[in-house]
Amino acid sequence: MSHVSAHSFAEERRAAIMSMLDRAASVQVSELARTFGVSAVTIRADLDALEADGKLRRTHGGAVSLSRALTVSIQDKRINVNVAAKQAIAAAALELVDDGDALLIDSGTTALEFVRTLGARTGITVITADLTIANYIDESLPGVDVILLGGTLRKGHRYLFGPLAIRGLEVLHADKAFLCPTSLVPERGLMTNFEQMAEIKEAFLRATRLRVALLDASKVDAPGLMRFAGLSDIDVLVMDADPDGVASAAIAALPDGTRAPRLVCAGA
Repeated sequence: MSHVSAHSFAEERRAAIMSMLDRAASVQVSELARTFGVSAVTIRADLDALEADGKLRRTHGGAVSLSRALTVSIQDKRINVNVAAKQAIAAAALELVDDGDALLIDSGTTALEFVRTLGARTGITVITADLTIANYIDESLPGVDVILLGGTLRKGHRYLFGPLAIRGLEVLHADKAFLCPTSLVPERGLMTNFEQMAEIKEAFLRATRLRVALLDASKVDAPGLMRFAGLSDIDVLVMDADPDGVASAAIAALPDGTRAPRLVCAGA
């Protein structure tokens, strides 16, 4: 390939990357490499060049749009945090999914990583209140159907909550629900920081056959304001690792006769 041709392909690819950033506030190196069929090294060079031209800002593992910097959601800001752990959790959680399943999927970056794996299954329907997840499926997973719950938009977080979302869950029943707690507090349970989100998560638990919590190790004994479930309220707890055995000890400490969740450590 001539130098001129290589330069032309690079310019077309970089223009396409900027178009993607017009639609989404952030992009990931791994996803871009798959999309364009080139190496991660090539994509990093593209992003570095675009940053040098003042067109985007590089982040660990990707880039964010400068033109949409004021509207980047909380989820977008966290997308590069503990990526390897979230990907390991997502891969382990996929093993719980069968072809044809209807899945309730919570909001958050761990949930988004899990959704990215669903192309490996067929006949999947996702029920969610998360706009980022619905948008990702619409653009990248044509074989996956989406039911988007109604409700009030929580500004800066890109998910819906409130009576309309709860009412929608009252008429639905999924095969499996995948919830993403803000933290696991021993002797307290699974936590979140927003009262109305706790209500949504509780409604998820009532609207499914199998309840799964996805939790990276950094969230064990981390701050969390609102309890939405105890460990006995879920069937499977999927983690990348169990630091100091805190989660397994909390499960073991459940009273006799109490339903205990199965602990899956993706890194084990």
